[in-house]
Formats: sequence, C-alpha cells, structure tokens
Amino acid sequence: MGKEIRDFIEKHYLHFNAASLVDAAKAYETHINQGKKMLISLAGAMSTAELGISLAEMIRQDKVHIISCTGANLEEDIMNLVAHNSYKRVPNYRDLTPKEEWALLEKGLNRVTDTCIPEEEAFRRLQSHIFNIWKEAERDGKRYFPHEFMYQLLLSGVLEQYYEIDPTNSWMLEAAKKNLPIVVPGWEDSTMGNIFASYCLKGELDPSTMKSGIEYMMWLADYYTETASEVGIGFFQIGGGIAGDFPICVVPMLYQDMERTDTPFWSYFCQISDSTTSYGSYSGAVPNEKITWGKLDIDTPKFIIESDATIVAPLIFQYLLE
Repeated sequence: MGKEIRDFIEKHYLHFNAASLVDAAKAYETHINQGKKMLISLAGAMSTAELGISLAEMIRQDKVHIISCTGANLEEDIMNLVAHNSYKRVPNYRDLTPKEEWALLEKGLNRVTDTCIPEEEAFRRLQSHIFNIWKEAERDGKRYFPHEFMYQLLLSGVLEQYYEIDPTNSWMLEAAKKNLPIVVPGWEDSTMGNIFASYCLKGELDPSTMKSGIEYMMWLADYYTETASEVGIGFFQIGGGIAGDFPICVVPMLYQDMERTDTPFWSYFCQISDSTTSYGSYSGAVPNEKITWGKLDIDTPKFIIESDATIVAPLIFQYLLE
C-alpha cells in the first residue's frame, strides 16, 4: 500500500482543524504502537454513509478493538450489504417539498440526508431471517445481545444470496468474523428494535430473549476493568449522542459508584463533531469538560476536530492504514 494520502495530509494539513486531524491521527498511531486498545463510537448515519469501506479494513488490521454504535449503524451496514443496488441518492435533498418527501414514503424510500434506504429490499429482506434466529434462541431458552444476533445472521451465510456490494466493505461482516466486542446502547429505537418490539406486542416473542442496555453496561464494566488495567483503552468518537456518552461513562461508574478508585481513565480521546461547542450538550462539550466528570485525566491526549465525520473519519483511517 502506498502512502499518497498520508503524505498529502502531512504536507497540506498544517493549521486549524486540519492540523488537529493530523495530531489526532499521529496520537492514535502512537497509542496502538504502544500495544494499547482503541474503542470507536459511531453515531449519526455513518454506516449509510458507507464508512465500512475504510472501517472494515481498520478491523482487519486490528486498529480497532471494540465498537460502540447506535442500533441504526449496526443494522444499516447490513442493509447496505444486501440492498445497495436499490438505494436511491437524492442530491437535491435540501430542496424537497413536504409533498416530495411524502412521495418518497409512498415508494418505501426512507431518507437519510441524501440517501434513501429501500424499505422492502433492506428491512424486509432481513426481517424473516432475523426473526427465525430470535425465535430459535427463545425456544432454546437462550439470550443474546443485539449485535450477537446480527453476528449469527451474518455468519450463517443465509444473506450471501443478497450481497450487492463487495463484502470486504462491510464492517459488520468483518466484525462478525473476528467476534469483535460491540456495545449497542438504545438499540430499541432502531428499525430492528422496533420490529422486535412489534413481535413482543403480538405475543410472538418474549422481550427477555434480548439482553438489555444495563447488561451491556455490566459487560462493558468487566471488559474495561480487565483490559484497561493491562494495556489502556483509547476513545475515538465519531459524532456524539448515546453511542459516545454510554461507553465513556463506564469509567466514572467504576470509580465513583463501584468505588474502584484504581480504575484508569481513558488513555486517549478524540471527537469528530460538527456540533456547536456548548457546555449544555454532550455532543458539543469540549474534551476538558470530561475531566470534571471523571472520564479523562489531565494528561490524557485530547483532540477535537470540528468538521464533518464523513470527510474526516475516512482520512484518518486511511492515514493509519498507510
């Protein structure tokens, strides 16, 4: 692999947000080279933005060790894998009238910014297969996390008949192959979460078959305690919201609520966000504010890149991969 992107970035990205990108990438590289682990959190619609093209390779090369993501990012990477050809791009999305939006709905095209996800090909193509896996677990008296059910779906091979992109560009497929740890806070508000809830309302599934967010936090507490005490864990946050706030809180929970005062802080922190800097929102809080919440130490390497993650994240990933 050449170093064209890396060389370009180091030559041109010298100031302001561009320089922050380089600083964050170099510190990420140092962190990994020291044998430490990295968590990546995915908010927004990064899977629909096809971040898998670069993130899948990051997973293959062991440059990410645990992921926290929304339920939407968990499922939308798989939807892109099996229904990409039916996606519709809307370049003039800023100019759509309410009637034009309604017309997309009637066609079963759910819009995410400039991209419409085809309901029939994406959601329904997965629904029958994932329901069978949920039902089998219930019959066997077994319980799993949302991402574990998705891993079972991918590794079963039942979706291969539908693949419409190069499967090496699916980050979820690569994660499944490695059994990469994932936490999915608030999974219930995703499409698959809604579908699961609908089956429970109809009496066709039991809610207890799906492990909960509290159980995710308990699992993360054990993982963090074991891993951070050995090598240290960094935090690379794409966007804000629950995908970032949920996992980062494990440190103050262990320190304050569990009274494990030897719990190490996160050993690296970077956030890519276009949120307006604000001390009233999590997404817009600058990294130093996280010191007062017991998440980061005074000396933790801290970076904030105020830009569009769909532009910045692939550049940083490519920098690291080269």
